[in-house]
Amino acid sequence: MKHFFSIVILSFFAISCQSPQTVVTSSNQNVEVKTENPKLVVGIVVDQMRYDYLTRFYDKYGDGGFKRMMNEGFNCKNNHFNYVPTYTAPGHTSIYTGTTPKYHGIIGNDWYDKYAKKSVYCASDDSVEGLGAEGYVGQMSPHRMLTTTFSDENRLFTQLKGKTIGISLKDRGAILPAGHTANAAYWFTGDMKGGAWITSTFYMTELPSWVKTFNESNTISSYMKEWNTLYDISTYTESGSDENTFEGGFTGKDKATFPYDLKTLMNQNRGYEMLKATPYGNSLTADFALAAIDGEQLGKDDITDVFTVSFSSTDYVGHNFGVNSKEIEDTYLRLDKDLERLFNGLDEKVGKGNYVVFLTADHAAVEVPAYLQSLKIPAGYFDGAGFKKQVSDFLKAKYNNSELIENISNNQIFLNKGILKQLNLNINDVEEAIVNEIINYEGVDKAYTAQSMIRASFTKGIEELIQNGYNQKRSGDIIFVYNPSIISYSKTGSTHGSSLNYDTHVPLLFFGKGIKHGQTYQKTEITDIAPTISSLLGISFPNGATGQPLEFVFE
Repeated sequence: MKHFFSIVILSFFAISCQSPQTVVTSSNQNVEVKTENPKLVVGIVVDQMRYDYLTRFYDKYGDGGFKRMMNEGFNCKNNHFNYVPTYTAPGHTSIYTGTTPKYHGIIGNDWYDKYAKKSVYCASDDSVEGLGAEGYVGQMSPHRMLTTTFSDENRLFTQLKGKTIGISLKDRGAILPAGHTANAAYWFTGDMKGGAWITSTFYMTELPSWVKTFNESNTISSYMKEWNTLYDISTYTESGSDENTFEGGFTGKDKATFPYDLKTLMNQNRGYEMLKATPYGNSLTADFALAAIDGEQLGKDDITDVFTVSFSSTDYVGHNFGVNSKEIEDTYLRLDKDLERLFNGLDEKVGKGNYVVFLTADHAAVEVPAYLQSLKIPAGYFDGAGFKKQVSDFLKAKYNNSELIENISNNQIFLNKGILKQLNLNINDVEEAIVNEIINYEGVDKAYTAQSMIRASFTKGIEELIQNGYNQKRSGDIIFVYNPSIISYSKTGSTHGSSLNYDTHVPLLFFGKGIKHGQTYQKTEITDIAPTISSLLGISFPNGATGQPLEFVFE
């Protein structure tokens, strides 16, 4: 009964926020008060953005980007991912579906398909063709995503009159947020000759003229220039020294230090693809976003459109240089200016007060373990090849067979069911034996069987996060977890994927129509975003949503 009344109250709240209301006055007259939805919802994902980038660089930001969102909108300061693995594709999908990989099925950027017996990419689709580029880079769609996004629900609610457009340098960052019913998703590809924004035949049969015009302009090539710090590098006191041993850098340059001459380096760094790994990739995304608002006529009528924008260069720079680098600080200071340009463009093109924006991240990132080790903080690197050999040797000794493992990926072990059957082995017994073995290996902190994920119901701790990320049909037979700050990666640069705070704690900012000014330290979860936007619009929640609306962000 208590649950029933909660649902009734929440439903009334969602309807009353945006539906025409009849108010009974003291004179007993019925007065209809119309409240209008925003003309445009803009979802911004900053790839690999830690929460502390808001606070570390705060004094260096201008007033029109991140600070505008904080000063005019609502800041959820204790926002976390509630599942693992914390990767790009699951992150973008969870933000817009309001649920976790357990339900939406995007369990990684790539994963092993145990039925097809091969690795698959989250957005790959060989039933479609690319538009604007040939080959695999264009053969993409959202068909592997099992649930709807709030952008899908808005399309359904408006009888397909509300548009949805997704853009990102990364295909997965554009495609998954935009959903199954999107009018278009555009992503960037480059080679030695140039770069272009492309899409696939999943959405259309020909690139729109505005996209062709943008690709044919000199906007993309104009960014193939020197990358130096936006301000005097001596003022970058929120990051480590420019020259150190914890950064990767670019091929063809001896040291990972400013400045970087992109024209000189491009031939050894995949040509125009190199732009993705510089802050200019974010600037290019902002340019294209502003062109898309005009080209797609977003927010031009009273039917709500959805615009998903993912800034991906932050992830590339973080992977290359690490979270404490001058390069990452410069990237965020430049992104702040790009956000200001985007918000000013929205003010001009859609109208201040006519749109709503949220900003979050698809995951955060760990400090470079080698740097942590230099400070005597426990950290290190996982030897994946050595791990696989150890497990294989164990299985050979115990079962006289070294082919019981079909695949190891995403911290999961997939067993060969055919060989298990041939040897008349019980899968539960083998899973338990492997868990009991690998828990003793260096760098492994925890290990679990698939059966424990299926049969138990965890409500706290890392076990809950693993279970939220575990999809019974797609995930493996054994799941293992590294020690804190242990990563399977190069000795330079940062990565992500764990259930620890350095990967789960990300910003969540709302501002614009219907959003009040404020802040909270109350814990919020990434899956709360889609139900919150759905409530704001008065539409159905995505069909697999497990998050809850954050009613305290509304006016």
